[in-house]
Amino acid sequence: MKLSTKGKYGVKACFELAMHEGAGPVSLKTIAERQGLSEHYLEQLAAPLRRAGIITAVRGAQGGYMLARPASQITVGDVIRVLEGPVGFTDCSTEGEPDPECAGSCPVHGVWERVTKQIIAVIDSITLQDLVDQAMAEQQNPMYHI
Repeated sequence: MKLSTKGKYGVKACFELAMHEGAGPVSLKTIAERQGLSEHYLEQLAAPLRRAGIITAVRGAQGGYMLARPASQITVGDVIRVLEGPVGFTDCSTEGEPDPECAGSCPVHGVWERVTKQIIAVIDSITLQDLVDQAMAEQQNPMYHI
């Protein structure tokens, strides 16, 4: 499984919204500048995230985007699934609809299933709030390298 820029940028954008949770809407321009992303590309990601109830849009001069739910209730897996689709390490071990042909004839299918389950467990265990907490801890305890 290789995560595309859609998934990576989507998680970064949602992280940025989580960092400013409770402070009002954040413009895509601001998100793009802070995360080093393309504003135009973020516009394409905002629509599916809005439809899925991950983010909400606020119109007007002071408008922008906010998380639709608390950061503690949105996982990295939620964002990835909206933008990338079902999670899977291989085509024959994607969550949701297993490939019966592959499962019966592939001697290593069980390995791919286990890897997929572990990926799902990890991305579903990390919330946007966890990412914010980690970033805040790193800011308070910077690591110096010589």
